[in-house]
Order: sequence, then C-alpha cells, then structure tokens
Amino acid sequence: MVDYLIVGAGLSGSCLSYRLEKSGKSFLVFDDGSQEASKVAGGFMNPVILKRFTLAWNADRQLEKAYDLYRGMERSLNKSFLSPLEVYRRFSSVEEQNNWFSATDNPRVSPYLDPKIISSVNEHVPGRFSFGRVLGISRLNTRYLLDSYAEHLQKNGWLRQERFEYEHLSFTDHGVVYKDIPAKNVIFCEGFGLKDNPFFQYLPLKGNKGEYIIIKAPGLDLNAAIKSSVFIFPVGDDQYAVGATYSNTDKSRSPSASAKEELVEKLKDLIDVKFEVVHQIAGIRPSTIDRKPLVGGHPVYDHLYTCNGFGSRGILLAPSLSEELLAHIEEQQPLDPMIDISRFTKKWYKEN
Repeated sequence: MVDYLIVGAGLSGSCLSYRLEKSGKSFLVFDDGSQEASKVAGGFMNPVILKRFTLAWNADRQLEKAYDLYRGMERSLNKSFLSPLEVYRRFSSVEEQNNWFSATDNPRVSPYLDPKIISSVNEHVPGRFSFGRVLGISRLNTRYLLDSYAEHLQKNGWLRQERFEYEHLSFTDHGVVYKDIPAKNVIFCEGFGLKDNPFFQYLPLKGNKGEYIIIKAPGLDLNAAIKSSVFIFPVGDDQYAVGATYSNTDKSRSPSASAKEELVEKLKDLIDVKFEVVHQIAGIRPSTIDRKPLVGGHPVYDHLYTCNGFGSRGILLAPSLSEELLAHIEEQQPLDPMIDISRFTKKWYKEN
C-alpha cells in the first residue's frame, strides 16, 4: 500500500509530491499531460497586485513558503529555477502615481514598492507618467521546474504518464484501491480538469483562458519586466514574453487569433520598435467563483482530497497550500475556512 496517489503533476501536484518525498511518505503520481496552465504561467514571484497596488491574499506568508520550497527543489535536483528580475509598473496617469505613493505608506505593501519614481527604464518603452519599481521579485521557470521534477519522478518509478481512470477507483475501510494499487489517500490536482472529475465536479470551478505571445525584437534590448496593460519580460535571444489575456467564455486550449490581435495592439502602445510574433501559448487557469482556492476532503469519501483552484497565483499558492493540506490529512490540523471546500459542500454538493 502506498500512502498517496497524486493525480496531476502541475505546480500543485509537484509541490505535494516534493513534500511527501522529503517526509518519507510513499506516493505515485498520475499525469496525462492534458493540463498545461502551470507550464505556461509567466512565473513571477510577485505578491503585489499591480493593478491596484495592494497585497494579494496572504501573499507575504505565501512568498516565504514559496522561496523555501523552490530553493529546496533546486538543491535536490541540482538545478536553477529561480532568477532575480527587475519589474517596473508603467503609470498611465498622475492618479496612478498618487496611488503608488499612498501604497508605499502601507506597512504591509511598502517592503515591495520603491517610493522613488523612475522617469525612464528603456528608451524604447516611453512612459509619459514615469514608472514605479517593484522590489525583491524573482521569476520561476515553471516549465523547466516541472519538466525536471517529472524526470526525477520518472527515474524513481513514481510517475505514470497516463490518464487516471476514475471508474477503476474503489473504496475500502482503510483507503482506496486503484486498479491493483492500494493506497491510503488520493489527492486530485488536475487544474481545470477537475471539472471532469466525478467526485469533485460539483465544486464551482470556473476557469478562465489565458494566452501570451513570444515576440522577437532585436532592437528592444530590455533587461527588465514592464507591466502596463500587458506584461513584457525577456526570455533570452532577443525574445520576450507578452501577456496575458483573460477570457471567461473561451474554454478551448488552442491559441486564438483574437487574443493574438489584442496582445499585439497593446504591445504597440507599450514599445516603439518593430517586432515579430514567433509563438503563442494558451492555458486554462483553474479559477473559482470567490477567487479563493479549493482545498480539502470529499464530503462523503474520507480518503479523497483536492488541492486546486489557484487561478493565476499558483506559483505562490501551491507551496503553502500543499503544506496545509498535508498537515490537515496527517495531523488533523484544521484548514483555513477561506480555502476549505466545505464552504461549498452544503449548497453545491446537494444541488449537483
């Protein structure tokens, strides 16, 4: 009998697996490669919502947990996934400048915002109302991390690259049996794929599609990330990632012409050099109706859990919430009511 079956090898499933590995628990991961949201994430370790200059929910604590876990994975795999990155917010008005100054007076937000306004960041990124610098930001190369950890799991015999077939899951007094594998618990980390999970599809997972483009702009010479109506940041070889779009209606996983057109038009307002679009990427973010994660146990089946619904903040949320869920399962620690799926169980499970 293994201690855990983990379904999904995105950020949530990988963080859980890493914690289980370090604690000496036995586990087996199933992943069919159908969910790409984690791999197409921009990767910013940024606790500040740059639209309003406020701190995201619990972001200061989550940032500390995230650095601890990702640096631990770097040491374990002897690879580098984190890199420092200068991030600047381009102001669109004097009002935004004033809002920035007000935010720097907030003791929770001030550690992340430079009170000094910067007139220019790059000659090809005009800024009539100047820029504000975000402090202490790193970028996580999510694709490299997830691919590297999947390779590690594969070498140790802990990964099965196949679809998890729900109909082959049965229940016993002491856990579950999946096909010929007895296990104590199953944790579903399927991203937007949770909508197809017969045990948890009652949860109000909305999902929104995000797309970004990769451009080649040899004349730009930008070494920092700029946030305006879109983000732009360097990815090497005169190439830059530009994104992202948000769509609550389009749930297809294919890149769309309309998203490309939207990003190109916004980019033209941000930079004044010629560029070429060389690639486009799309993914479905697992968002929720209250913008809080979905973590906890099934209301009927004691050994089934989910760790999901991270929206666009999975990089910060996955390390801390994986720790909280395992403490809940192993030590019976209560979950924060803000993330516990029991907040939906009474209404949504009965209705669905």
